[in-house]
Amino acid sequence: MPEMSRRLFGGLVGGGAVSAVAGTAATAGAATPARTPATAAATDERPFAARTGSRPGKRPNILFILGDDLGWADLSSYGAPHIRTPHLDRLAAQGVRFTQAYSGSATCSPTRFSLYTGRYPGRTKGGLAEPIGDRSQGLDPNHPTLASLLKRAGYATALIGKWHCGWLPDHSPTKSGWDEFFGNFGGALEYFSKLGQLGDYDLYEGDATYEDLRYYTTVLTERAVEYVGREHDRPWLLNLNFTTPHWPWLGEDDEETGAGIAAEVRGGNVLGALLHNDGGSVEKYREMVENLDASVGEVLAALRRSGQEENTVVVFASDNGGERFSYQWPLSGGKSELLEGGIRVPTVLRWPARVDGRQVSHEPVYSPDWTATLLELGGARPDPAYPLDGHSLADYLLRGRELPERDLFWRVRGNRALRRGDWKYYRDAQGRDHLYDLAADAREQADLAADRPGLLAELKAAWERTDRELLPYPAS
Repeated sequence: MPEMSRRLFGGLVGGGAVSAVAGTAATAGAATPARTPATAAATDERPFAARTGSRPGKRPNILFILGDDLGWADLSSYGAPHIRTPHLDRLAAQGVRFTQAYSGSATCSPTRFSLYTGRYPGRTKGGLAEPIGDRSQGLDPNHPTLASLLKRAGYATALIGKWHCGWLPDHSPTKSGWDEFFGNFGGALEYFSKLGQLGDYDLYEGDATYEDLRYYTTVLTERAVEYVGREHDRPWLLNLNFTTPHWPWLGEDDEETGAGIAAEVRGGNVLGALLHNDGGSVEKYREMVENLDASVGEVLAALRRSGQEENTVVVFASDNGGERFSYQWPLSGGKSELLEGGIRVPTVLRWPARVDGRQVSHEPVYSPDWTATLLELGGARPDPAYPLDGHSLADYLLRGRELPERDLFWRVRGNRALRRGDWKYYRDAQGRDHLYDLAADAREQADLAADRPGLLAELKAAWERTDRELLPYPAS
């Protein structure tokens, strides 16, 4: 099969082609709502083509929205048969939907390191934690970030929501380039009490606690609506990091359940309570994702009212694959592992001023690429002392140039992975090496390691060359 058709086939099979999924959703065993206009529009997607000939304008605003543990197929535009996400589907229909987009790692904080720095998590000490779990770890304030580099280039910068790159007093968004911070420092919290993974209150404005005991997604949405609706005298970057749909499994009306979890946290069962292993359901998860979708819709509506929509780059993605109640079909694996279900994530870009809508891209991209891309779009230069591992997508998105051949690299304790073209090298937790052709087998069930030993050895050697450049994991 020729290269382009193989990649397209992999995108459609691995990308949950919306028309095919929508047509068979009734067999999925869940009540299937009628497709929204936005979802139906996604079936009319065409392969991505840059809008050549458009002249550069003023630098764009940047709104980067992260869902938390949102699985690859948890949006109706990615194939979910039971979850309705009309606002995110509309965002996809207005821009580009990526079918082979990846997170920088398989858990929360290392992916955020890769997005904030544009580098492999293993290049920084704090990025070795998978994820960060105590006050001794965090993002070095001296390390350049997406925010600090854009700020140097004249941008206003803000982070609203989950930081998860270290706690005070040593680590904070305001120490790493963001002018404003409103959100939580840790990886998880109870949505009403705001008690977090260290057992204490975890909602801050800047470096001071801020009391608000309402549902957390609502609180973050209001702050984001206020930020994008302001009168801005310069371009801005807003990282909007929701905790939804991360555990505990709570919706807007679950304050009583949240109070029980908070009581357990206060009693010392912090992680056990927040993990909420005795709660949640597919329906509750659906409710949380649909609430996230509605919240994104409110922020986008505020952006539209502000008159800034045309020249604002909006990117929506997830920090890693889903778990427990997530819908991942046809991928295998989930959060914490480097199978496709742990790192392939829904990703959408919209920029009306420069990029046409109703498009789909099957190019493999991942978190560090967005750092490089947004720096270029914002006229900011990377720090030469901290070279980026990501590749800017600007030439591809704006000038129609092909992405260069390059490897995508991942490393977590117990797993390793490298993607080159359609081929993926994967080592599992038992130390076994596997080789998959993702164009033909997005589910990673047909192991070709024995059939292609030379290619397996080549990809393994490439992974090990990159690994030698990174910091070693500390002894367990």
